[in-house]
Amino acid sequence: MNTLMPIGREDFADVRSGYYFVDKTPFVQAFLKDHAIVTLFTRPRRFGKTLTLSMLRYFLDIEDAEAHRKLFDGLLISKDAEAMAWQGTRPVLLLTLKGWKADSWDEMKHVISDMLAQVFDARGSLLSGTELTEQERLRFEKLRKGEADLIVCRSALAFLLRVMEKHYGRKPVLLLDEYDVPIQTAWEHQYYKEAISFFREFLSAALKSNPSLDFAVLTGVLRITKENIFSALNNLSVDSVFHSKYPEAFGFTTGEIEKMTRDLHREDKLAEIRRWYDGYRFAGCEIYNPWSVINYFDSGCEPQPYWVNTSGNSILGEMLRHSRSRILEKLETVLQGEAIETRVREDVIYSDIYKNESALYTMLVTTGYLTTERVEQNDLGMRAALILPNRELQSLFRSEVLDRYHSDDMDIEVTDMMQAFADGDIETVRDGLSEYLEVLTSTFDAQKGKESFYHGFVLGLTATLIGDYQIRSNRESGYGRYDIAAFPRGAGERGFVIECKTAEKEEIQVEAKAALQQIADRDYDAEFRAQGVTSVLHYGIAFHGKRVWVEFGNVRI
Repeated sequence: MNTLMPIGREDFADVRSGYYFVDKTPFVQAFLKDHAIVTLFTRPRRFGKTLTLSMLRYFLDIEDAEAHRKLFDGLLISKDAEAMAWQGTRPVLLLTLKGWKADSWDEMKHVISDMLAQVFDARGSLLSGTELTEQERLRFEKLRKGEADLIVCRSALAFLLRVMEKHYGRKPVLLLDEYDVPIQTAWEHQYYKEAISFFREFLSAALKSNPSLDFAVLTGVLRITKENIFSALNNLSVDSVFHSKYPEAFGFTTGEIEKMTRDLHREDKLAEIRRWYDGYRFAGCEIYNPWSVINYFDSGCEPQPYWVNTSGNSILGEMLRHSRSRILEKLETVLQGEAIETRVREDVIYSDIYKNESALYTMLVTTGYLTTERVEQNDLGMRAALILPNRELQSLFRSEVLDRYHSDDMDIEVTDMMQAFADGDIETVRDGLSEYLEVLTSTFDAQKGKESFYHGFVLGLTATLIGDYQIRSNRESGYGRYDIAAFPRGAGERGFVIECKTAEKEEIQVEAKAALQQIADRDYDAEFRAQGVTSVLHYGIAFHGKRVWVEFGNVRI
């Protein structure tokens, strides 16, 4: 048995030649028995989508069918005569859009032309027969040389499927990997409208009522519907993290992980793997992050956040940059190990992500940053309880929150400043907040956000303390609602409470004192007393633009 981990290996034949392989052929067995004409699988990145499509391609492809058959020797599907009757019977086009990225629409047009040229050049043997008309040959050569205009490129995928049908005398299967990568890239670089227009036609021409298509399988992270990229398809089946016919197809199941630890003689690491990389729920099925697990074994069973170091966190980073105080409060909740109750929806629109909380949280689930603890369906749609799946994602959220406050111009680290809050080091607190406001915020941002802006600003800083404190925001205690409170996890330790206010420039010290007095007058210490905390630090903080003043009190209760 091969025990070498297939790090970065996404070609099925390559993996089978000398690497450990988790047998996912039962998915092929189930899928071929009952599949739609077009199936879209949406799963987080690095969850095995590319390898699964590669496996399907080697199983079905009519080219080199006998050699490919040997790749499945000893796997579960080899014992299924009905499934093996499909082996080597279809022309297959496997296309990935993973590398279709560009910083502008002009650049993307060149990328489209270049990528299609590579695809057509690799299929040059299709010109060897006599099936094609002269016009089709000329069109093929234009695409192959990268000389086709954008209009011709729009129908290139449908055209190639038609050419394959003529050549083989059978309708081909289309396997399209990471279909949404160029669309997400366009969104990030602000040429979204142009990209949607092109890829809508590119995909629908190939998938909608195409007489040259046997069936198609697409993978991606999101189901992009309201931009009409799939609205014309009446033959589309979507298999998602919320609703799945094949929940075990991507990622590792508990049974697969247990077998893996036995095969590698590391049963002693099962609890650690579960703590770090388990916790995803795909349509109720428990799933482990496959990329992180194989990297864990490859690195001598050292637990680290492997997935978050490779997948790219632009979505989460953008969300945090646009986040309001309310969003930060909810993120603090999940960092504490609690659930966010929210409505979720699968028809994600990129432009709605920062306007609509349900779209934002849906994206965080589909991209793998959060998972569902519970999903309920009612007349208004889906409601879900969302949580961080494991320790790996807890590490990511903390680091991404803190990255918002990073600058090479800073003299004081976030960890040092927040430790000063815990220690009652008022001078460091004042200096640190002043420096962070000066370097990281604009006066416009501060004025626009008013008190909620400053509340969110301070709340985000507390992420560094979550290991030692329970952070609460806008909770009732005594006779009012405090802004931020930190409850120590250790017995006998001090807690602290923060009240934030905005002020006119000349009133900033007065308002800070008023905030400090409010803590006492409204008895915000009540919840601390209920938890047995006997010492609480009080911070009254007032802001005006980039100016800040802090008043401090040390109270035994």
